[in-house]
Amino acid sequence: LVVAFRPDGKELAVAALNGQITFWDHENAVQTGSIEGRHDLQMGRKELDKITAKQAAKGKSFTTLCYSADGQSILAGGLSKFVCIYNVKEQILVKKFEISCNFSLDAMEEYLDRRKMTEFGSMALIDEGAGDDDGVAIPLPGVKRGDMSYRHFKPEIRVTCLRFSPTGRSWAATTTEGLLIYSLDSGLIFDPFDLDIDVTPSNIHKTLHQKEYTMAIIMAFKLNEKKLIQEVIEAVPSNEVDVVCSSLPDLYVEKLLEFLASAFEISCHLEFYLTWAHKLLMLHGQKLKTRSVRLLPVIQFLQKSIQRHFEDVSKLCEWNIYNIKYALAISQQRGMKRLAEETSVDEDDLDSDSDYLMQEVHKDNFSS
Repeated sequence: LVVAFRPDGKELAVAALNGQITFWDHENAVQTGSIEGRHDLQMGRKELDKITAKQAAKGKSFTTLCYSADGQSILAGGLSKFVCIYNVKEQILVKKFEISCNFSLDAMEEYLDRRKMTEFGSMALIDEGAGDDDGVAIPLPGVKRGDMSYRHFKPEIRVTCLRFSPTGRSWAATTTEGLLIYSLDSGLIFDPFDLDIDVTPSNIHKTLHQKEYTMAIIMAFKLNEKKLIQEVIEAVPSNEVDVVCSSLPDLYVEKLLEFLASAFEISCHLEFYLTWAHKLLMLHGQKLKTRSVRLLPVIQFLQKSIQRHFEDVSKLCEWNIYNIKYALAISQQRGMKRLAEETSVDEDDLDSDSDYLMQEVHKDNFSS
């Protein structure tokens, strides 16, 4: 059904109709191993199947294969909701990924729903409107097999293609649900917005170096990478925030507010981001009111983040105020005690001096 070469070109993997994956040394025409993958695909019964899922599983097979970047693992998918990754050397299953939990697709369940079963079989096998002249669908002209005029159908879950990234950190699958991307780096999800061919990280840095801050922010939001957006926004001088906020389009004002709300959760530049939020709300507040229903979650998220920081900073400030008051009270008390000690020392010195003078006077009187 499908063949795949290892990236170094020294091994060939073949998926057959019996559900096996065999590995070949193509230079010597020798089989080096095999994997029995039919049981890993698991069972799934379609609504129109007249046999059980266990019997239907005998016809399951892999229809797409892809080696990892290092060639140590192989991805396999096909007529099932599971994608399997195998270790080639050990020939064992490493992990199984379930690509969908959508039960509106066909072949998702092992057993048919009992509520849809009748004494004649599944209700899906019964033609609707049979025997009723008004409900019979007229077949399309020239159609000999099946009824192409019948528009109600459920797409079957399957994986049509698999590809590993060159770095080996992520892989993609085209399925009935759409394009799915699995990655070990959850923060590196490429989700651009209104992307243009000129919007690249190097061009963004170049625009930022030319001090075109508004254009740099718009380009960063188009590329939609959080680290790059944070770098661009934090590169804007605080005295330029007012000008940049006034020149931002309305669409990017909403995106910037959403970014500020999330940045407050992790950033330590509270005053800088508060300046951004204050200027945005002061300059675009009237326009944002007209879209308050859509922006309400973002505004609430921003308010929640600011309130949390306000409570934390308030507790810290109160704690510092009490500590400073305590330190001042202790220092004043020590100062008063020291002053009292110095006063008592001075009085003792005066008493001793007066005694000494009296003794001298007595000596003089005696000598005279």
